[in-house]
Amino acid sequence: MTSTIEADPRMIFALALLAGMFGQVIARHLRLPGIVLLLLVGVSLGPDGLGWVDPRRLGEGLYAIVDFAVAIILFEGGLNLQLSRLRRSGAAIRRLITWGALVTLLGGALAAHFFIGWGLMASLLFGGLVVVTGPTVVGPLVSELRLKPKVATVLEAEGVLIDPVGAILSVVILKLALSGDPGSLLLAQSGVGVARIAAGSILGAAAGFLLARAMRISRIVPAGLENVFVLSSVLLLFAGAESLLSHSGILAVTVAGVVVGNTRSPVERDLREFKDQLTVMLIGLLFVLLAADVRFEQLRSLGWAGVYVVASLIFIVRPIGVWLSTLGSDLDARDRLFLAWVAPRGIVAAAVASLAAADLERAGLSGGVELRALVFLTIAATVTLAGLTAGPVGHLLGVRMRRRDTVAILSAQTLGLALGKELQRGGVPVVFLDSNPSGVRRAEEAGFGVVYGDALQETVMQRARFGFVRTVVALTGNKTLNSVFVARARDRFGVPNGLVATSEVGVGLVSEQVVSGEAKIAFEGPHDVERWDVRGRRGDVAVEHFVLAPVEVEEETGAIASGGLSERFVMLTVERGGETLVMAGTWQFRGGDRLAIALHLPEREDAVRELVERGWHPVPEEAEFETAHSGVGTPDSGSESEPARA
Repeated sequence: MTSTIEADPRMIFALALLAGMFGQVIARHLRLPGIVLLLLVGVSLGPDGLGWVDPRRLGEGLYAIVDFAVAIILFEGGLNLQLSRLRRSGAAIRRLITWGALVTLLGGALAAHFFIGWGLMASLLFGGLVVVTGPTVVGPLVSELRLKPKVATVLEAEGVLIDPVGAILSVVILKLALSGDPGSLLLAQSGVGVARIAAGSILGAAAGFLLARAMRISRIVPAGLENVFVLSSVLLLFAGAESLLSHSGILAVTVAGVVVGNTRSPVERDLREFKDQLTVMLIGLLFVLLAADVRFEQLRSLGWAGVYVVASLIFIVRPIGVWLSTLGSDLDARDRLFLAWVAPRGIVAAAVASLAAADLERAGLSGGVELRALVFLTIAATVTLAGLTAGPVGHLLGVRMRRRDTVAILSAQTLGLALGKELQRGGVPVVFLDSNPSGVRRAEEAGFGVVYGDALQETVMQRARFGFVRTVVALTGNKTLNSVFVARARDRFGVPNGLVATSEVGVGLVSEQVVSGEAKIAFEGPHDVERWDVRGRRGDVAVEHFVLAPVEVEEETGAIASGGLSERFVMLTVERGGETLVMAGTWQFRGGDRLAIALHLPEREDAVRELVERGWHPVPEEAEFETAHSGVGTPDSGSESEPARA
């Protein structure tokens, strides 16, 4: 089998692609940094392992694959960089990608020269290659750790913006190293570097603007073709910029991604999801191919000197760079210590190092193999260190946000206010989002925190501090709005639980979300929330508590159905083991569970009778029912015209 694989580049490509995805799947299950496993997989499948993946068999096609993959990865990184967040920590970020990059360049070069004995140009080339901090590593790490917003913003923005800076810097140094007289070319190459930055920025901004406009006009790109159109455009932008001025394409695609990502368009969410999935696939492919091209002997040849260089980068160079770059910023000492500790290198460093090694080899110069080996050693060490220790260090320094514990409720109407009061009663933080001034007023009068505005906008979710939100409950009468709100909370802020109110199942987005597991139906089943709001405004709604008798009854093993078309009651929350949770249609009851149930007062007797028949009994000390909390069951004299009476 080995000889067959070695002889067929298509098999090598396909195997590397699958191995990359397999490595990331395993890493996700083990909650480890994906790149650590990808490096191991690449080496295991490479010539020093099973010998199934030999990148050299791909010939020059390998470098074309690397170029295009890096272009897409950097475009995706720019796509996720929000300028609104960037402005708040702009000074620190600007310094990190300028002064911080310079410190890393010089510090890395000095370490390589002092410990390994490399010459000036080889040392500077290594310093330029390790300037970058990989956004493909930092992004998932920040998301999983749930860092303080300003710390997360600095790390993510540095990772995205410094990649093209480091790549261009490395190319300029490489040109100097390849020349016979570096001193005479220094000024010229400096000018070329500035030209690359200017050309890449201008081309990227123009292309990003045109792409964003095309996405906003449905007549230009038909529905369903937006993602592939953007992908093709990004590859053309990269290739075009490279043909005009070599190595300007990296910056061009990054800037284009930033422009498109900060322009609202109807297909923005689909585009992000498509690029995220594509990036995951390409990262796996590249790391397997590039890691397979590194030999154990090359790493061993570095000896302890290589370890000392990497240790210098981690414990000396990075802290100095962060300290200088964050002087006078709003980052406190603990924030700065965490930034100094976390600087994993990623796919761009690996890709550019491989390209640089190939250029040196083609030019007949030595040192390319050792250079690539040292860069890969740096990547492995920094990624492993960040992945395994960032969590404990972040917790120790206090830069991680508290655990998710908040419930965000969309629409401050009768059931929402009753639900919020029961959650507060159980010690659960609650925040409301509403674009109706009347609803905002009702929530504020009831003592809740409330955010006014369009709940689908990311800025509104940020004001509601969705980083702390564990569950979102969408209770508007618009089922599509409810579905989109829950999906956006999950996709943009990682909210794990989404509940959607609906009056019917089996059709529309709600049904699709429920079937796919992306959302659950709020309460114990479908309910007409608008009808209940009308009842609450009349004072016809009360909340009582019931407990499930510990009797073995078959019907008690599943969710209790609602009162049917009569809508006699709604199960709001369930309390078990001292924890209060929002009721969902999939809940499995046990004896001793305690429910808060909203009752329609004109039908209270029938509702209680039905509940008792199913094993639910009123809590003795609360047998006398009370009107819903804080005005939920009282008329709203200032309300606007009501729908038809239920």
